[in-house]
Amino acid sequence: MADRFIDVSLAKRGVRCTARLLDDRAPLTCAAVWDALPLGGDVYHAKYARNEIYALFPAFADREPPLENPTVTPIPGDLCYFTFSGTELGTAAYGYPSPELSRPVTVDLALFYERNNLLLNGDVGWVPGIVWGQVVDGLAGMADACQDLWRAGALGETLSFRRA
Repeated sequence: MADRFIDVSLAKRGVRCTARLLDDRAPLTCAAVWDALPLGGDVYHAKYARNEIYALFPAFADREPPLENPTVTPIPGDLCYFTFSGTELGTAAYGYPSPELSRPVTVDLALFYERNNLLLNGDVGWVPGIVWGQVVDGLAGMADACQDLWRAGALGETLSFRRA
């Protein structure tokens, strides 16, 4: 199979990067995401994992992919896929709006933009993610925008994933 690429962007900040899908390591996850593209939604900056931005989506795969190519220590440029039930996101401390909490399954598509990430949540413990993509171009500009998002706020910003 030929390499497949997607664009990951922050609309308001006008920045994007390109990632290669890791079809050889996470084929079921890559297929699920590819078939669902384009996807976009409100962006959040991680509280616990450190250098991560993500958007939450209703489940879009016929079957949720198994935990293929897992990590609890994502590196810069990793795209990760997480699945949560509504009850897992239900703690008020997370601050999510009601639609995300009422879904039976919520998918979290995340971009890690810097080092020293650890997927450990004080409420539930380790939260392994599926690494399904790796940024191959534009990470430095995206990282700058992510730092701005952390400091200036995420309100009104959209994180989007599209076929390149």
